[in-house]
Amino acid sequence: MFKGGNMGKMMKQVQKMQADMAKLQEELEQRMVEVTSGGGAVKVVASGKKEIKEITISPEAVDPEDVDMLQDLILSAVNEALRKAEEMVSTEMQKITGNLNLPPGLL
Repeated sequence: MFKGGNMGKMMKQVQKMQADMAKLQEELEQRMVEVTSGGGAVKVVASGKKEIKEITISPEAVDPEDVDMLQDLILSAVNEALRKAEEMVSTEMQKITGNLNLPPGLL
């Protein structure tokens, strides 16, 4: 199917892509996204590894009479932070793979 040189060239490209992706994954662990909800009442910071690194709650957002609202603000901010982290990772990975639409786990 593959001519000798083409297969070797393709394998080198795949190896380079794997190395680039490993380097990017290390870099993404250090990159953060920040999201707020409730007009800044709740702030969530997530890493490119999709881990929540920080949650800050404004004292004004803490109302013992309305705990449900605070829970909703936190949930909203956490979900948005994880979505933005995923988007950041996806964008960076596409730069490496060139939108090859490779099956998950191939690289």
